[in-house]
Parts: sequence; structure tokens; C-alpha cells
Amino acid sequence: MKIGVFDSGVGGLTVLRAIRKRFSRVDIYYLGDTARVPYGTKSPETVIRYSLECAEFLSERSIDVLVVACNTASSYALDTLRATLSVPVIGVVEPGVTKALSCTRGIVGVIGTSATIKSNAYQSRLKAAGVEVYSKACPLFVPLVEEGLLEGEITQRVIEMYLKEFKDIGIDTLILGCTHYPLLKGAIQEFLGNVEVVDSSDAVAEELSCIVRDEGNAKTELFFTDMSQNLENLIEVILGNKLQPKILKEWAHRA
Repeated sequence: MKIGVFDSGVGGLTVLRAIRKRFSRVDIYYLGDTARVPYGTKSPETVIRYSLECAEFLSERSIDVLVVACNTASSYALDTLRATLSVPVIGVVEPGVTKALSCTRGIVGVIGTSATIKSNAYQSRLKAAGVEVYSKACPLFVPLVEEGLLEGEITQRVIEMYLKEFKDIGIDTLILGCTHYPLLKGAIQEFLGNVEVVDSSDAVAEELSCIVRDEGNAKTELFFTDMSQNLENLIEVILGNKLQPKILKEWAHRA
């Protein structure tokens, strides 16, 4: 089987890692749209267009299922993708909400890009389940990750700036509503202390178990639309090996 995964940058590799851990033999094709990262500052219409372009590229690899490893795209483009593609499309929002509801004692914080938070995708689902919800956009987290600043004084100061109010409120569970954010999970966990920090990578892999057979050639191909300075290092940090990315240079000129 062939699984296509796309994200606005490198963060979705955390989802790829979880999928590969569960399915050792499937073929996985990953597309990171690093030329146009972040999606979280774009309009819904632009996010939908970008998502359709990424899906079209992966569909050319004859994928059997598409994983939208981007919270912003999952919030705005999932319905359009499902109406357009002939294969199952899995997002990251629903699995993340389900996992958080299984952990929380009643007070959940949600962080994400500006677009994800504005979409209300997480908040509406959590509130419908009777949970008290606090949300905040953390737009500087994505460039921190993209630049490889996963720890250190700058990262600690940004985390404190965004999350101090959550700590004061006393949330018991925090949803990382962006696939870049798990790379900051250790630093976030250290700052918040006794709070359950949830990312949806494992939950996505679990959901795929219902539709994916672990069959294939165990191929993993990584495509990116631009070569950032820390790309190869981040690939190794996230996946644990030095897979060579293929750069789609023509995408750098797309608006």
C-alpha cells in the first residue's frame, strides 16, 4: 500500500514517523511545502488551493490514502479534499481531539497557528464534549522549528510568552494543534509541568489501522518544495536517519 502525507513544512514528519512505526512495510510519500510555509498565516482560500496542489502531486504516486499532516489544512481543506479525491483522506484534528478527551479532567488548552485557532476546529469539538477550552495562536513556534531552534534561551522565552496564561489558568491537558509543535514538546512540557501534552501523530497512525494493510516495499520518499538551511538536519532529528530529500525547485515560484 502507498500512503501520501503532506504538511506545510517539516513538522509533518512527526506524523510520518508514527505511521512508519506502526506500518513497517507500506510505501510512504511525503511532501513538505517548505517554499510556502507557514500555512497558518494564509487565508482559507489559499490554504485550500495549496492543499489541492499537494494532494494532486501525491495522487500522481498512486497513493491509496492521503494523510493531511497539517492542522491548518485539516481545519479548512479536508471537506474539499474528500470531495475531490477518490481515496480516503485523514486529517489530524479529530484524532487529536479524541486523544485529549481521553486524557483531560476537564480543562484543555489548544495552541496552533493563527488560522487553525481562528477556524475553531478544535475548540468547537471539545466544547461539544463538555470540556472547558482555552486557545491561543503561537505563530512564532513554526519558524523556531524550521530554523532548528528546538531548545535554548530564545525558545524558552517564546514558550513562556505564549503559555504563561495557560499555566496560570491551570489547564490539565494541552493539544499541540500544529505538527511542527511536537518538536518543541520537551521544552513545552518542562515549562508547563504536570500537564498532559497531546499531539495527534500516534492517534492518526491508529486511525489508519482501520483502512491500511501493512503491505509494500517499505519505501520512504521525501519531497520538499524548497531547501532550507536546516532541512537535512531536521530530517535526521525527527526520523532518526539521513534520508535524502528531493527538492521540487519549480514550486519555489508558486504563489
